Amino acid sequence: MRSAMLSVCCLLCLTISAQIKTTEPKDYIPAGVQATVSNGTVTYGTKVLEYTAHTGYLDLKNDTGKLIAKVFFTYYKKKGEAAAGRPITFTFNGGPGSSSVWLHMGALGPKRVLLKDDGTATAPPYKYINNEYSWLDKTDLVFIDPVSTGFSRAASGESPKQFHGYVEDVQSVGSFIRYFLSKYERWGSAKFLAGESYGTTRAAGLSKFLTDSYRIYINGIFLISPVLNFGTNDYYVGNDLPRALYIPSYTAAAWYHKKLSPELQNDFVKAMSESKTFALGEYATALLKGDWLTAAEKEKIAEKMSYYTGLSKEYCLNANLRVEENRFYKELRRKDGLTIGRLDARFTGTDLDNAGEFVSFDPSFTNIDGPFTSAINDYFLNDLNFKEEKPYNIFGNVYPWNYNNVQNQYLNVAESLRDAMTKNPALKVYVGSGYYDFATPFFTAQYDIEHMFLRPEARKNIKHYFYNSGHMYYINMPDMIQFKKDVDAFFEWALK
Repeated sequence: MRSAMLSVCCLLCLTISAQIKTTEPKDYIPAGVQATVSNGTVTYGTKVLEYTAHTGYLDLKNDTGKLIAKVFFTYYKKKGEAAAGRPITFTFNGGPGSSSVWLHMGALGPKRVLLKDDGTATAPPYKYINNEYSWLDKTDLVFIDPVSTGFSRAASGESPKQFHGYVEDVQSVGSFIRYFLSKYERWGSAKFLAGESYGTTRAAGLSKFLTDSYRIYINGIFLISPVLNFGTNDYYVGNDLPRALYIPSYTAAAWYHKKLSPELQNDFVKAMSESKTFALGEYATALLKGDWLTAAEKEKIAEKMSYYTGLSKEYCLNANLRVEENRFYKELRRKDGLTIGRLDARFTGTDLDNAGEFVSFDPSFTNIDGPFTSAINDYFLNDLNFKEEKPYNIFGNVYPWNYNNVQNQYLNVAESLRDAMTKNPALKVYVGSGYYDFATPFFTAQYDIEHMFLRPEARKNIKHYFYNSGHMYYINMPDMIQFKKDVDAFFEWALK
């Protein structure tokens, strides 16, 4: 009799438990997360996609369980579809020290900053609008602000410096991803990373770290305006490689500003092809030879350098055939009284005078700084119902950034990416570059990929895309449209 009663009680308990699970809200907030939940829609033509947004903090703990940081994130999940059947993309910007505002409000999220079609800012006050090019129709999204950026902060009594370095950053962001997958039950989802600028450095590092440390295998990585090998990007006296790889970017900028000779000015493809050949051939050899160059050889190289950069032959000679990009911004349009942008060479600015060697500011950055800062703060308050007294750090103070893992050498995360791709043959990689980007030039990205020395079966898993704008190529509407097409095709390819 007692056994029968126990059986009935157990059955009743199971029934009640099942009922509780069934009636539990789908958008619950897991333990260790402090978030505001809101609902929204994004419109694609005539189609409306409904989503839930979780905006807040995830507790980051060390191996002993001690709270060391609160990492701010925004998580968008499509409604009406099982989470396990949806890909999830973890996304971040770079700096190091940048928040995720640029990808969040510029390209991937459900809202985007309203700009003119060429990316030029409107007059303040700035607005944000529906983003018909959002990635939400293809993937759920998690925007991560690493510690000291956005609203993310080290816990009370914890030093922020423990997060400010290449290894430290990869470990903390990797830990966030592992925690997130468990707390939001997303281990069964296809997983993607999307980083921009130094965020691509982080993504490449994460590809190896997640594989080796947590056995998390990634389906695809989006490298948006990548920097993988700092030896190809950072110019110092004695390291001539970036000088050669920057030449095609000089050609592209000179072409845009109509500073090339007619035979190049009339054909962008021809200009690019010839410039790359010159950069890797005669010019690279000349840089390698140094003072072994004869006077006649130096004159010849200076003449060709002028031809492909729009600078005068005399200026190239005075710079010892090595024109630093900071000088190029000032020199290309000096006679017009204008400077050009670093993030996007299409933009121009003016300095106090035209005689200086370097520019006073980057006009392509000031063009987006105000609009994006205003939009993200307004959006958190009015759409996501998230209120926070401390400031949202568009750029956090993370310097000095620790590169102790590569003392006396350049950081090269292309090797980390190669390692991850070799261990995970299904991993697909998108590489996107803007022709007018001087922060992470397109030819350095090509060079880095071609020097990963991947086996043919792995090399076919990388696709490189080029756009007719700069670092944030999505601010230019024609490129935003093409970017979305490329991303959609990439998701289909990576999920086959």
